[in-house]
Order: sequence, then structure tokens, then C-alpha cells
Amino acid sequence: MIQPQGTRLVAGLFCQCRSAETHASVDPGGGCGPPPVSPRPPQDSRSGSDIPDHACDVCGGPDQEHRLKVLFEILDVNGDGGICVNDLSIGLKKLGVHRTEHELRRMVTAGDKDLDGQLDFQEFVQYLRDHEKKLRLVFRSLDRKNDGRIDSQEIMQSLRDLGIHLTEEQAEEILRRIRAGFIWTPVLHMDTDGTMTIDWDEWRDYHLLHPADNIPEIILHWRHSTILDVGESIVVPDEFTAEEKKTGMWWRHLVAGGGAGAVSRTCTAPLDRLKVLMQVHASKTNSMRIGSGFLHMIREGGVRSLWRGNGINVIKIGPESAIKFMAYEQIKRLIGSNQETLGMTERFVSGSLAGAIAQSSIYPMEVLKTRLALRKTGQYSGILDCAKHILRSEGVAAFYKGYVPNMLGIIPYAGIDLAVYETLKNSWLQRFATDSADPGVFVLLACGTTSSTCGQLASYPLALVRTRMQAQASLQAGPQLSMAALFRLIVRTDGALGLYRGLAPNFMKVVPSVSISYVVYEHLKRSLGVQSR
Repeated sequence: MIQPQGTRLVAGLFCQCRSAETHASVDPGGGCGPPPVSPRPPQDSRSGSDIPDHACDVCGGPDQEHRLKVLFEILDVNGDGGICVNDLSIGLKKLGVHRTEHELRRMVTAGDKDLDGQLDFQEFVQYLRDHEKKLRLVFRSLDRKNDGRIDSQEIMQSLRDLGIHLTEEQAEEILRRIRAGFIWTPVLHMDTDGTMTIDWDEWRDYHLLHPADNIPEIILHWRHSTILDVGESIVVPDEFTAEEKKTGMWWRHLVAGGGAGAVSRTCTAPLDRLKVLMQVHASKTNSMRIGSGFLHMIREGGVRSLWRGNGINVIKIGPESAIKFMAYEQIKRLIGSNQETLGMTERFVSGSLAGAIAQSSIYPMEVLKTRLALRKTGQYSGILDCAKHILRSEGVAAFYKGYVPNMLGIIPYAGIDLAVYETLKNSWLQRFATDSADPGVFVLLACGTTSSTCGQLASYPLALVRTRMQAQASLQAGPQLSMAALFRLIVRTDGALGLYRGLAPNFMKVVPSVSISYVVYEHLKRSLGVQSR
């Protein structure tokens, strides 16, 4: 098959130096660096550019800056110094590169730092360089033999890690189809030399102008999982590969995550109950501290009282996770995404909506948890007795007190949690990833813990007001205060810091919660036959 012009142009963007004497010293994907250049006057026949052409002292080809400038001028169809989605669509088609409108928008959005809807030359260059580094990490993760090529055995192993089991014949068939260009696009093909393997140049040249930022191998390591359970209303659902959904492996992940959450929440329940008490009772006049709070609980109800409200907190993990997962899958279909993994904005919207649906479904359990955590010894005989008492004395509406601040809290929590996680992930990949996209356990835990903590910090005032509203009827008679009235009352009596009462025990339980969750999750996964990533 003859390569179209687009393939030749893209293949020329980076130095192709691969001679035997220089191969060992040239880093795949890194090119030969900025070499000494000597000006050459000829005009580029494809773009009509008068830009001087320079030669690489290793391969003799034009240098990277010139090649990128040539490509930019070709894609800048209207010549206004910026590449918009329409420019990309027309320009890439001229080069024989076909991308969907969704993919083109993702490319522009990823590189548009000044948010003007288009890429100037510097943004275009930075996008390609950042994108190439991601591609290099994935290539190295796939190249398990470290020989600079991906063969059928490596394809089999990589797909097996994603839960997809193939025979060697099927893997070779995939390589034949890649060679013919029948998987990604009818025009471009990856295996350009017909060797039934894919080297770095072929991999990079194909993907460089494709917004493959959700590559499965990176997702496999960096999947932002809710097994990092801190006992809060986590609203970013788990994502699973198509094979995991088809084989039923997804429910094993959810069961393992639910079991890990149950153990984690039980171990940290005393800190969680202390947080609720401080949210409701602590003030300037009643300065409840961590030590005095624990002493108060033990004196009032003994050591067992430290776990009041934990039963309902554990029970609600199962239905909340199941409803959230099902809602998330349906919302992804409704927004028209055919991607296995969503981008950050799509995931934020889908995750927030799924979280809102799940929270709405189990919210009465949240109210019961708060009331049980605050109860005095002998006040209720159990969960059902508490529910009957609330229904009899306050009516059905009492089970949805604090609902509005709880729903509003989802937005800052999910948004900041995702944004911080993605920022930390990309920062690690840019600075420290060299041979693999696998960050290791400690980096994952650190990123997940930090992002979750930042999300909690942003949504904490709303969580405090929610708890106060849930507890109002059991603390005072007469009219119940609205969300806005409670905010004003807290700020007026305790100042802005009053909105963060109970924050210390809340943060104290983050690290043990995450650590316990992870250890138990890994053990349960092995017991259920789930492959470790």
C-alpha cells in the first residue's frame, strides 16, 4: 500500500535517526535533539513557505521546527495564525488523515491554553510534544521485550492485562488488520514496513495526530478508583473495560470495593462519629476537642458507643455503588459517548449526575446515620426503631432534610477531586515517567488521597450544614432553619471557621481509610479471581 501524503508528512515531524552506530544513544521518541544546523534555501513545495529549511547533522533531514511549521501552515486553512476545529477537519482531510468531529474538538481543547477556541503555533507545538510523551510511555509499556518493537505476543499480554484473552492467531490477525489499516481508519495504516511488528516510528507517526489521551494501558494503571474509600459520598464512579463488563468482572470489582469500604469505615468509625458530634455540638462556647470528644462518648455510652451509626454507614455502600454504576453507564450512553473512557469534563458531568441519582436513592440512610451517631444511650433500639420514630414524629419529609446542600456539595467535590487527580497524574507522567506509565502503589495512593482531601475541603461547609439540618429536629423544637439561615447563623456565632468544625478528625481518618481500603481490596480481588492491574 502506498502511503498517502499525510503519512509522509507526519512521519517527517521528528528526527528518524536510526543508524546502527547512533541507535543506542538515541532515545525512542526523543529525536536527536536540537542539532547544529546549516541553512538551506529551498522553498517547501507542499506549503509554498519561504521558511529556511535546516538539516539535521545526524539524519540529514529538515529539522523539527521547520517540519512543525510546515504542518501548521497546511492545517491553518484560512491563514489566520490559528488552527480551529474546522481548519483541522479540512487540513487533515487534504493530508489523507480522517478524524471525527469529536476527536478534532478533543485535540483543540487539549492544547488550547488561552481558551480562544483555536491553537496558535506555540500551543500546537506544545500539544504535539506533550502528546508524543504519552505515546512514548504507552509504547514502552507495551514493548515488554524492550526490543523497540511490538509483536503479537506483546499484544496478547497487554490485552490480557485488560481482561481480554486472545490466541496467538487472533493477535496476528490484529497485526494483519493494523497493517492493512482496517481497525482505526481506511486510509492510514500503522505497520508501514510489513514486518508484522510495530516499531516506535510507526506507532508515533500514526497516533501523533490522534487525540489518544485515554489509551487503555495508561487507564489500566491510572484508573481513579473509588476503592480509595474515605467514608464520604464519593461521586466519581469506577470505569471498567468492555471485556470486564462482558465477563461480569465489573461486579467482582464492586464487591471487592464494597468489602474494602466496609472494613475501612468500621476501623475509622470512631473518628467519623467524633466528626459528626463536633459538626453539630462544637461552638465557641462549647469548644469540643478530639480528646474531650472521645472521653464524652466513652463516658456516655462506653467503648461500643464509638461505633454508633456505623451499621447503616456500611449497609448503604452496596446499593449506592450499584445505583451509581448503573446510572453512570446510562448517562454515558445518553451523552452520546462511544469512548470506553470519558474525558475529564464528560466524566465530571456524568459522575456528578450519577452521584446525584445514587445519593437521592439512599439519602434516607444518610439521615439515619446522622441520627444514630448523635443518639443517646437507650434512645433507639436499632436502625428500624430510629426510622419508625422519625416517621411517626416528623413525617416522610424528615428523611430528606439537608438534601439540597448535599446535592450542591457533589459539584465542588467531584470537580476538584477529578481536576486535582488529573493534574497530579499528568505532572507525574511529565516529570518522572521514563520507562513505563505504571506509577506504582504509593504514587497512586498519594494522588488519590490528595485529590479526595482537596475535594472534601472544598465541599466541607456544605457537608456541615447538611449534618446540622439532618440533626435539627432531634436537638430543638419549633421551626427548622433553612440552608441559607443556618449558614448565616454559623458565620454570625462562630465566624467562618465555624463552617469547618470537625475537620480535624475528618482529615485524621483519610490516610488510614485509604490504606486499609487498598490492602483489603487487593486481598478480596485475589479471593474473587480478579486480576491485579
